[in-house]
Amino acid sequence: MSFEIQELPDVIRIILLLYLSKGNAVTKAELKRRLDKVCSSLACIEMSELDKALTEMAAEGLIIITGDSVQLTEQGLKLGKEWKSLLLKKEPIMEVVAGLVDGSITGLVVILSAFVSTLTARNIFGSDPRALIFTAFLTLTAVAITNFSSFFLGGITEDLADILTLQNLMNFSLSDIPDKTERAKSLMLVKKLFLLLDKEIHSANLYAAVTVSITTFIAGIIPIAAFLLLPNPINLVVSLAVVGAVSGIFLVRYRSKKTRVHWKITLLETLAIVALATVASVLLNLI
Repeated sequence: MSFEIQELPDVIRIILLLYLSKGNAVTKAELKRRLDKVCSSLACIEMSELDKALTEMAAEGLIIITGDSVQLTEQGLKLGKEWKSLLLKKEPIMEVVAGLVDGSITGLVVILSAFVSTLTARNIFGSDPRALIFTAFLTLTAVAITNFSSFFLGGITEDLADILTLQNLMNFSLSDIPDKTERAKSLMLVKKLFLLLDKEIHSANLYAAVTVSITTFIAGIIPIAAFLLLPNPINLVVSLAVVGAVSGIFLVRYRSKKTRVHWKITLLETLAIVALATVASVLLNLI
């Protein structure tokens, strides 16, 4: 099945792929009810049109039809996930990696600031370790809240803009259908589908925002806790090792895989960015 949308069965197949992407077997009657729901309870798609789309999907190896039951094949599951990722921008790894990196850098800044202050005459945390705990908690909370708002508000704005562009492209492609009835059905079905996706985009971005904020806080608090609880100088070594493993391995592996750039180049870029951000933050904290 091509990603190009040219006719009504293509639109039907996208909806079916999204609905069946969980991998469960579903009856044809349930699929028809799903299509009617997309049409706002209007029977805009005939059973014959559904059967035609299912036959084409089976011929392409996307589904297996057993009696009245329909289920995606391995190829169909893969294509369904691709469509879901395209339409809903679901990329949970991104939120986790972003949270781990931001939390680790924040924890690193707090740890290095505390360590440097002990080597100078200016102890910015005083003699009470509760000051460090309060500073760490406040800093991590601020970063976590910032990440939450960025992923939620920024993500929704970006995703809705992308969705609108994709919808316009689909409408442009479907407007060439010569049959007026089929063209009208196709355009209406796409419109209704994107109205439903609009609600799911808000839910997906809320989930992403919560994930990144929680991950940020956890990733930052672990090295800070190690720094506070372990004796000197083991605490500094363990804390830096945790930060290096999390921000280095996770970020380098993820970026290298997604951008298809050699991991050594990605590693050098990551080290440079983390080093500059850490040095700048430590200097600002000590001023």
